[in-house]
Amino acid sequence: MGWTLKDIPDQTGRLALVTGANSGLGLETSRALLQKGATVLMACRNQKKSEAARRDLLELGTTGVDLLDLDLSDLNSVERCAKAVQERYGRLDLLMNNAGLMAPPRRLSVQGFEMQFAVNHLGHMALTQRLLPLMEGRQDPRVVTVTSGAQYFGKMQWSDLQGERRYDRWKAYSQSKLANVMFALELNHRLHKQNSTVISLAAHPGLARTNLQKVSVASRGAWQESLAYRLMDPLFQSAAMGALPQLHAATASSAKGGEHFGPGGFASMRGMPTRQPVARPARDAEQRERLWTTSDDMIQCNKSEV
Repeated sequence: MGWTLKDIPDQTGRLALVTGANSGLGLETSRALLQKGATVLMACRNQKKSEAARRDLLELGTTGVDLLDLDLSDLNSVERCAKAVQERYGRLDLLMNNAGLMAPPRRLSVQGFEMQFAVNHLGHMALTQRLLPLMEGRQDPRVVTVTSGAQYFGKMQWSDLQGERRYDRWKAYSQSKLANVMFALELNHRLHKQNSTVISLAAHPGLARTNLQKVSVASRGAWQESLAYRLMDPLFQSAAMGALPQLHAATASSAKGGEHFGPGGFASMRGMPTRQPVARPARDAEQRERLWTTSDDMIQCNKSEV
């Protein structure tokens, strides 16, 4: 037997923020943390869906659920969300950078960045930077950034990060997922140098059934993609199983800063969580630092008063 939900230690008294908590991996992560006693802040863009998800979670018999407005495609929304956490709670123990967007046609964020890069990477980086002071000095504070197996196909297109000259939605998705794990590792490196109490980890769900697949197909009306998903369906595991690696990274006493977890089964697509290697570019310290500096410049240059 591998690591399961039963192995999650008691989370009583801990405050966790989960982005994209109203469905899929985020909802299952929220459910598991609540069942272990944590208070969960569900940070989501769609408030109607968030309310429905909250009602579902309240049926667990807990009252430790709060809703936060968060649109990761708008850095001003990210700032407002972080400010709300500071004003309502003044602390944070666990940040789950879980929300994601997969392979839409090229669109731009509020600040004018390619949408997948903005939502999957920049928004989470900005949120993390803003919330870190609320985590410092807490008992075992952790930042967990969710990537995917697409990281292994990703390449940082340094001369065209925003896909302005040439946009391929799947290459842009893989780039954003590579950016996730590069950010997680670089963050841990910087925290360690600062003697911070916070650690940063990464995780990927393997092939998990979430609404990402449906949204991706709907955004393009691509019957070929829909057929491919149906043919691959036997390989997919549930969202609950897909959430195990990020829950392991978030709660296991054996998990350490800078580690990356994913399913331990066939081709890392399904199974119980184990440590997994990261994509080769993510092991390149120079590329990680370049991504951090470039991304930080984008975030700082687009800050405005809220």
